[in-house]
Amino acid sequence: MDNSALSSRRILLIVGGGIAAYKALELVRLIKKAGGEVRVILTASGAEFVTPLSLAALTGHPVHQALFSPEDETAMGHIELSRWADLVVVAPATAGLIAKAANGLADDLASTTLIATDKRTLLAPAMNVRMWLHPAVQANVARLKGFDGFHAMSVVGPDDGEMACGEYGPGRMAEPAAILDAIKGLLAGPASRVLAGKTAVVTAGPTFEAIDPVRGLTNRSSGKQGYAIAAALAELGADVTLVSGPTGLSAPLGVTRIEVESALDMQAATQRLLPADIAVMTAAVADWRIDTIAGGKIKKGAGGPPALALIENPDILAGVSAPGPLRPKLVVGFAAETSDLEANARSKLSRKGCDWIVANDVSSDVFGSDGNAVLLVRREGVETWPRQSKTGIAQRLAQTIADHFETAE
Repeated sequence: MDNSALSSRRILLIVGGGIAAYKALELVRLIKKAGGEVRVILTASGAEFVTPLSLAALTGHPVHQALFSPEDETAMGHIELSRWADLVVVAPATAGLIAKAANGLADDLASTTLIATDKRTLLAPAMNVRMWLHPAVQANVARLKGFDGFHAMSVVGPDDGEMACGEYGPGRMAEPAAILDAIKGLLAGPASRVLAGKTAVVTAGPTFEAIDPVRGLTNRSSGKQGYAIAAALAELGADVTLVSGPTGLSAPLGVTRIEVESALDMQAATQRLLPADIAVMTAAVADWRIDTIAGGKIKKGAGGPPALALIENPDILAGVSAPGPLRPKLVVGFAAETSDLEANARSKLSRKGCDWIVANDVSSDVFGSDGNAVLLVRREGVETWPRQSKTGIAQRLAQTIADHFETAE
């Protein structure tokens, strides 16, 4: 990690309540390692999960907890804290803190500081999946992201995964490394919106090829990587449309989603969105479909299993990459391999006619997980990106795409 990336930058970290509060300790360590200075506001509920002493030891500063602290408020502490920071980070950002910020409520030090600050704010939501998907929470987040100027708030995460309560879905706080990447992007200033004015098409998830009304051919793609890439491109200012197979994931905020099922559906939806500046084709499209879909459920019979005739699905990546007026300026394909990763990726780059290939080895813990390790294969060379969160991979790819356009223009 670059130990000067945040040199002399000042981060005010607000730690909300919830089991994810323990990740705030690692986030502080990463910010400090990158050269930044951190001060902390710890909410009363946050203090149920992490101690002020732990945070003070890591930051080297006293931890602020009370709105009416005699020591702090002699110098108007909440105002001073809000002005001191270059960036305010809320991690974890609970449903309560999000609601207070969205509606101008200020009844404790954390919420008062959020209203008083004149600096950008980054939220890292963490809550139960049902809470995150509640329309009120989604409306509050959308409202915060729509604020203008220094009141504007950005969001990183949440990730999909198993909750402390045992449920599964979106709601896990983004990993500290992904939050650090988002911090770096926001503090980069106007460059963080370098894709403003660019249009992007992202495909994600599996396709489902029906056999009969109840069965079909599909694959194990979760769609997490593609969704994260769509979100990362949108964070850099691109106008992003996500063409998604069946995933069960929530659409990233600020991204237009088109839901499809089969490869033919995905091909048609993708073609309608062209031309575009950027196409990132992460979807795991089924190679084959059934020649004739049965009108009713195929029943077991004395003759044994039915013979299924397969035909090839269209090659969506090759079609998007084909020369012509509709071809995007940059086409990025994905390769999911179980062996000979680099060789197979180079071969796919040549065969498909795309500009880059992002290759990953899916023989182990990739499908459905929150982490990934990839190769970025370009004609001029190969980069190895070590295992990190899929959000981290997405943000690095989005920034690499932004750098490509900045160089080209």
